Amino acid sequence: MNTKLISSAVGVSEKQVNATIALLEEGATVPFISRYRKEATGGLDEVQIGAVRDALQKQMEVIKRREAILKSIAEQEKLTPELKRKLEGAWTLVELEDLYLPYKQKRKTRAVMAVEKGLEPLAKRLFEGRVSDSVQTAQAFVNDQVANTDEALQGARDIIAEWINEDQEARHRIRLLFKRSAVISSKVKKNKETEGAKYRDYFDFSETLAKIPSHRLLALRRGQQEGILTVNVAPDEDHALESLDRLFVKGEPDSKDQLILAISDGYKRLLKPSIETEFNNLSKEKADLSAIQIFSENLRQLLLASPLGQKTVLAIDPGYRTGCKVVVLDPQGTLLTDTVIYPFERSREASAVIMELLKAYKVTDVAIGNGTAGRETEEFVLKLLQTMGKAEDIGLYMVSEQGASIYSASDLAREEFPDKDVTVRGSISIGRRLMDPLAELVKIDPKSIGVGQYQHDVDQGALKNALDTVVESCVNSVGVNLNTASKHLLRYVSGLGPGLAQNIVEFRGKNGVFKSRQQLLKVPRLGNKAFEQAAGFLRIEQAANPLDNSAVHPERYNIVEQMAKDLGTTVAQLMKDAEKRKQIDLKTYVSDSVGLPTLTDILKELEKPSRDPRETVQRFEFDRTVRRAEDLQVGMILPGIVTNITAFGAFVDIGVKQDGLVHVSQLADKFIKDPNEVVHLQQAVQVKVTEVDLNRKRIALTMKGL
Repeated sequence: MNTKLISSAVGVSEKQVNATIALLEEGATVPFISRYRKEATGGLDEVQIGAVRDALQKQMEVIKRREAILKSIAEQEKLTPELKRKLEGAWTLVELEDLYLPYKQKRKTRAVMAVEKGLEPLAKRLFEGRVSDSVQTAQAFVNDQVANTDEALQGARDIIAEWINEDQEARHRIRLLFKRSAVISSKVKKNKETEGAKYRDYFDFSETLAKIPSHRLLALRRGQQEGILTVNVAPDEDHALESLDRLFVKGEPDSKDQLILAISDGYKRLLKPSIETEFNNLSKEKADLSAIQIFSENLRQLLLASPLGQKTVLAIDPGYRTGCKVVVLDPQGTLLTDTVIYPFERSREASAVIMELLKAYKVTDVAIGNGTAGRETEEFVLKLLQTMGKAEDIGLYMVSEQGASIYSASDLAREEFPDKDVTVRGSISIGRRLMDPLAELVKIDPKSIGVGQYQHDVDQGALKNALDTVVESCVNSVGVNLNTASKHLLRYVSGLGPGLAQNIVEFRGKNGVFKSRQQLLKVPRLGNKAFEQAAGFLRIEQAANPLDNSAVHPERYNIVEQMAKDLGTTVAQLMKDAEKRKQIDLKTYVSDSVGLPTLTDILKELEKPSRDPRETVQRFEFDRTVRRAEDLQVGMILPGIVTNITAFGAFVDIGVKQDGLVHVSQLADKFIKDPNEVVHLQQAVQVKVTEVDLNRKRIALTMKGL
């Protein structure tokens, strides 16, 4: 393991890297390390710890591949001390594969066949520049397998071409040229213009590979996969050949002529395709990383969206023909009742049903899905609330339906509500999203939530790992109520996972609510390590020990108890009394295992135990004069909600069933590189309409000057 390389790559000290790796190898999770082991890591945050973990994983892949290569070359009895030293000093897969290339088991290549015909000595003489008359020299190699001098020279050139392809310096030079100046270009395939109309921007396109944004590269790759575009990546061919000529062309003029031919063939047939594949993969990996980062950030913002909290909610999944599905949920999200109304056909009857539900269950808030008929349903409910004189008392919220249909048809939803159909489950999901977006959205595959760009085109394994990390981070940063959390939420708590989450729920069902964190150790298969990792992120309201409803870890309860004792008070009183807390001198409690970072966190937690980092939910209204894209006029200033953020801008819902785009250049009066600098998901914004293209269903918006 090379911790110095990891230190350099991540930008932290080698000491921090070693400490982090030791904790990871002990089974500690990223959220646990960042929250409860600050002294050990020197205060690394989740991102840095995750980067160390990922860099370590890549090194393990390199080490594993190196071992396989060393074994393969040793079995061929070609492993020299020098080659072994080079392989052991290589810390990237590219370096390893370059060193291994000459020793790989080859298929029947042109060079292999030429060697079998005995042409390697001729190739060697040409390669060393020692041939003044190539035809005369080649004559000596004509035999029953080699028909003439042309065939002999061609075979020799095939061998040289393969040598050039396998030469480390040659590959390094061409790789450097690709890195500095490779251009990615695309052409539309013959007779594909109509079928591939959405790719017309790429029918005759080129851009420097190093500068192409991720969304353009992924669009090119998708067009290529769909058979619409031909995509090519290469630097200037003349420059590439000149670089190789300088490296290899030497000796007698006749040798030089043969070498130039061999170099040209070797570059075009072997070296360029090989490095092109490498750079295609690298650029795709880079584009994937960028797209995944955008998706991850969007997901984080969605998961940490403002919760309404534990209220009695009436939720409606709107619809025209099939009616609006209505449910009422108690403050814990439990279904109390469900029904269907037809507000656009039988308005009076629908009004009576809603009024009865609002009164019978003492509903405090109404959630309405933002899909088909959402605006019309919202208007119907608002008028009803105004008629009842409750418009100010009962909150009315539009809620994103993205992914609700995925959840309602899932095994998970069937398990929760086996006797309800998908429409009722969808309404329940809408209501619960308003109450606690995090707790509800963890039940849905993140890819189905509908944020980000090209999420189906990126590496799905890398995407899943990144999104799981985001979900885990969000769940642990907020904390989880141990007595109300579903198994789907508990599975993301540090140290648990699906099995222990299920065991906790079953234990809770059999034994009643948890009264202390210590009770967790009675859960089947939940041992000391899992307890250590999870306990600090689990909350127990009304626990006998108030610290059980805080982010203070049980391993540090003794410190808080000592603080209270030193001040002649109880822990509960210390948490309530700000004046008492001001008397605490943290330095008094510093020890070999506990430093000021942990003590500072403990004090903050005592000031505001179990604080939720999420903001309070805000009510929002669209412009009531605008309902369809046809109602829009250039110059209109409208309220909107940010629904998606990409590298090239933000999409905003202005209430017309078609999101508008605020291009990154239109997000602010100053230059910004990343839309996240000025907007976040679910943010209420003011936008001006700059263009409406009904045929292409495109709405252009700006936030400049507003």
